[in-house]
Amino acid sequence: MDQQTNPTEPTPAFEAVSRRGLLRAATVSAAAVGTAGLLAGPAAAAPSGQSGQSGQSGGRRRVPVDRISIQLYTLRDQLAADLPGTLDALRRIGYRRVEHAGFVGRTAAQFRAALDAAGLRATSGHTGIPQPFDDATWQRSLEDANVVGSKKIVHPYFGRDANGQAIRDPAVYRALARDLNRAGRLAERAGLDFGYHNHQLEFVPLTDGSTGFEILTGQTDPRLVHFELDLYWTWRGAHDPVDVIRANRGRIRQVHVKDLDVEGGFADLGDGVIDFGRIFAHEREAGIEEYIVERDDAGTTPRAPADALDTARVGFDYLASLRY
Repeated sequence: MDQQTNPTEPTPAFEAVSRRGLLRAATVSAAAVGTAGLLAGPAAAAPSGQSGQSGQSGGRRRVPVDRISIQLYTLRDQLAADLPGTLDALRRIGYRRVEHAGFVGRTAAQFRAALDAAGLRATSGHTGIPQPFDDATWQRSLEDANVVGSKKIVHPYFGRDANGQAIRDPAVYRALARDLNRAGRLAERAGLDFGYHNHQLEFVPLTDGSTGFEILTGQTDPRLVHFELDLYWTWRGAHDPVDVIRANRGRIRQVHVKDLDVEGGFADLGDGVIDFGRIFAHEREAGIEEYIVERDDAGTTPRAPADALDTARVGFDYLASLRY
């Protein structure tokens, strides 16, 4: 989800190359043109000759249908127009769980009632931690999460300074890590698992040569903070999700399953270049508990709000049929 920034602009189509070659090209290009180059262009794709669709290799493993969810930010305009009808449509598609991104102008109790009427559970939700951190404010968010019935609460966005530029100061990320630990401790006391959702910004090189993602994973307590890895934004940050999983075993409990088109923009699942089966083959190593469909531009111009339901349907069917 990219609630606080606009999606990066697509760049000219790029030719499929090897995983290593494309990652190297993205890194070299970023170094040559500066951070803006990294944020503006496609970071990586699946191995040469593979796409999301070709990733269905006919293996014996599959995504458990009862762990498929959808980030409701995908359907934000359609939900605003017709909350009960949209939730009912998701239930008919096959979803049993969702991840909320706010309560669509309702109270937590009213939103829970709408979910119950549709036969859905908001097992997870995106709620930003207060900055500067305030215990009382965060506690109210945790209370709302429990009213809605969530098991997980996730901080959705970080990475830009007051001028809209990518944060490059390691001290800022260290301070955030401390706040995440604090938020996670309070969430634990409230019976909730606390997570952090990435974009590409966490992979921008900092002034000391590290990245924000390295600081956040290294300085947060694994017992208090897990990670919701956005597979699209991880590729756009010039990092292979499989490498991220291997470096953070057991901490990637949720994934945003979002596809990347050949110009670096968004695509419905299976229409882009990401080989999800290759990533999900590491699900046990990662600790994945939820597979969350998302597309940031699913219902915005030039698409119509109702088109987001097509994205939801394609995403559910793709994950339910994927074998790896």
